[in-house]
Amino acid sequence: MPARRIAIYPGTFDPITNGHIDLIRRARAMVDELIVAVAHNAEKRPLFSVRERVAMVRRALAGMAHVRVVDFGGLAVAFARRQGARTILRGVRMVSDFEYEFQLALTNRKLDPGVETIFMMPSESYAYLSSRLIKEAAALGATVSAFVPRFVETALKRKLRSSRSRA
Repeated sequence: MPARRIAIYPGTFDPITNGHIDLIRRARAMVDELIVAVAHNAEKRPLFSVRERVAMVRRALAGMAHVRVVDFGGLAVAFARRQGARTILRGVRMVSDFEYEFQLALTNRKLDPGVETIFMMPSESYAYLSSRLIKEAAALGATVSAFVPRFVETALKRKLRSSRSRA
């Protein structure tokens, strides 16, 4: 029996976007199990807590077969190995993403040659989309329901309101 093909898709997902969801839908057809790995990554100063991000990702992917959502800290390549994954999936939207992602992939390969990185391009309709851009637009009062699930837009607006009231 061939080994199970397990891949991880690590990210901050602050918040999850329709672009992330599209990539996950397409990637899961290539593997037996896709682990969506929500990074703790305090350096990025996420708007949502790890717990909130995991809950949003789980809700956005509810009912999607062969997809598991977990949080992790530390190196993605080490997490991949602990999960039995031999593949790290990374989305690359623009050429500007590629240089950083390429460096990261080569570093990960040096750290663990048994784990490969696969780059996936977004669907054309999501090529420009980023969580940062969505947060900025929502903070300025824009409707972002075309870019994120509606429940994420609601959570985002609520979080931004509470952040402003504390400032």
